[in-house]
Amino acid sequence: MGEAALVKREPLWTKEFIALILANLCMFLGFQMLIPTLPVYVKEIGGTSSNIGFVVGMFTVAALIIRPLTGNALQKFSKKLILMTGTAICLLAMGSYLFASTIFLLLAVRILHGAGFGITTTTYGTVVSYLIPAARRGEGMGYFGLSGTIAMALGPLIGLWLMQTYNFTILFLCALSCTVVSLILTKLLKIQTTEKPIQQTHETFLDGFIERKALLPSLLILCITLMYGGIGSFITLFATQVGIADISLFFLFNALAIAVTRPFSGRLYDVKGHAFVIIPGVILTFAGIILLSYTTTIPSLIIAASCYGSGFGAIQPALQAWMIDRVAPHRRGVATATFFSAFDLGIGAGAIIFGFIAHFTDYATVYRYSSVLLIAFLFIYITNVRKQKRLNKKNEKAAG
Repeated sequence: MGEAALVKREPLWTKEFIALILANLCMFLGFQMLIPTLPVYVKEIGGTSSNIGFVVGMFTVAALIIRPLTGNALQKFSKKLILMTGTAICLLAMGSYLFASTIFLLLAVRILHGAGFGITTTTYGTVVSYLIPAARRGEGMGYFGLSGTIAMALGPLIGLWLMQTYNFTILFLCALSCTVVSLILTKLLKIQTTEKPIQQTHETFLDGFIERKALLPSLLILCITLMYGGIGSFITLFATQVGIADISLFFLFNALAIAVTRPFSGRLYDVKGHAFVIIPGVILTFAGIILLSYTTTIPSLIIAASCYGSGFGAIQPALQAWMIDRVAPHRRGVATATFFSAFDLGIGAGAIIFGFIAHFTDYATVYRYSSVLLIAFLFIYITNVRKQKRLNKKNEKAAG
């Protein structure tokens, strides 16, 4: 009872928290507008299918490379300066899309955009951990993640509408405008710009780029995003294969389920702990992916999307909050970089791995194979949690 009361007393919705959520929403909205439209733009400027793969992939590669460097920088420099720098790079990239009339120029812009996006999102994830009260970390991470979910639901629809109704110039200008708003909101943020230096006598070179205490949550999110990368890459082809006409309903109900689940699961995390969120989340995700693999009708597609979205919507912010709980405050930047590097790697590698498997079987079977990752997730999670409990009991006995 006392713990629940504490959750209610501590303020979450501060001006800084709201501004950071809106800045994150605008940043992701501009990014999501380009996801379904850039492949069309590549074709329009004379690109091939392989060019599309490079254009999409270079963004992820750039973000993946820059994240550990950003995490290291967050320990040494002003967080606001790093956030402003990343947002400014994204702004420059968004403006450059207007002039990227060749594949070579577009690839250069994508590398620039990926680097800026990697810096910005890593810093967002770090800064928000300082703005959220510790007793409401699960709830706060859930609401913060919801801004990305809203962008994921609306961005592609807005991008396609702008492309089809107007042209690519208007599309790029609107995406640029979103980034301008994000930069303005970031400028208005009042966040801790310096941190009391922590003396670290045993830190290795690798520790500057990877947080070891974040490796377990990062490995678990890797399992989830490997599967997510496979689903996202082939869902349209899967729908064609099984005869489902309107696959956009999967994305809609997936996003709605995430939006409904995140605030509730976040509060449950704060009151009961990560196991009460993560284990049911994995079960729901497993049910969603298996049902999806057998789907041939719209109603079953909607149920599958709702189960999958509810599970993923619970797991991702819970793992992120748990990761923050496990590390020292001055290591949150490196930990966040480690976590999101695994996130990016999973999505990219998932598309490649399950794309290879799809050469030998149908997409429904690919989805069933991908569910093995959830079994691996549960095994790793439960084994490590039990090990930690035994260690805690041993330490308590030694202390007693």
